[in-house]
Amino acid sequence: MSQEIEIVEVGPRDGLQNENTILDTAIKIEFVNRLIDSGVKRLEVASFVHPKLVPAMADAEQVMRDLSPHPDVKYIGLALNERGFRRALDAGCDEINFVMVASEGFGLRNQNATPLQTADLFDRVMVLANDDKVPVSVTISVAFGDPFEGEVPTEILEMLTARAVSAGASEIALGDTIGVADPWTVAKTIQRVQAVSQGVPLRLHFHNTRNTALANIHASIENGVRIIDASCGGIGGCPFAPAATGNVPTEDVVYMLERAGIKTGIDLKKMIETSNWLSKQLGKELPSMLPKAGIF
Repeated sequence: MSQEIEIVEVGPRDGLQNENTILDTAIKIEFVNRLIDSGVKRLEVASFVHPKLVPAMADAEQVMRDLSPHPDVKYIGLALNERGFRRALDAGCDEINFVMVASEGFGLRNQNATPLQTADLFDRVMVLANDDKVPVSVTISVAFGDPFEGEVPTEILEMLTARAVSAGASEIALGDTIGVADPWTVAKTIQRVQAVSQGVPLRLHFHNTRNTALANIHASIENGVRIIDASCGGIGGCPFAPAATGNVPTEDVVYMLERAGIKTGIDLKKMIETSNWLSKQLGKELPSMLPKAGIF
């Protein structure tokens, strides 16, 4: 296969936010620099949320101040509301990832908003982004299932996608926040969402809670998706989702794609080295398989 897939590395944000060990800012900066040295070009580096709710992200502004600029690297900040959005703009993020929510049960617990309220809020904050000419992507969380309300109707995803595109989103991500998706549902959902996305690129974000993330990525690529989120070592999870476990490991994704001849621009050996280094910083074995099994 002669395809190329863009990996958006979410380890420094979605990865670290749910870890018991809170890393010092300097260690976070080294983590980001190691990822960049591995070939990563887009990274979620901070979440601009209340520090009491997500203590691991309390140094978001400091992280942005300490990161070195790279002309070909984009630092992404995540925002759940207008205050967080303004903080991300003020901090100088290259991109902002705004979160809409696909279900009321999770939305009220995670960002105190319903799906319609997050869509309305996105309309308002996009005015700020347009003033600053900062690209804004939208992640639709719990797109494949809500831990409190169960299945999520695809019609909700279509509505939120249409609203995000209409307001000027640069990219739409479907987030399997609690890791319940299967490849057949993923394929059908992508096809439905693509029909209303008006050509705006889709990105897929899978957690490996039930060991289906790699299969879901395969289904995504087979249905035209060219941007995938992944987390070095497979760390992370949502602090507001019961029994949350990590994201799909970057090194495992890159290995699978390379075996198919798909290019990612990521040096797999360096990514494995970074994963092993991160394991030592967090003081535990990480979920990823490649550092254990090695490259074939």
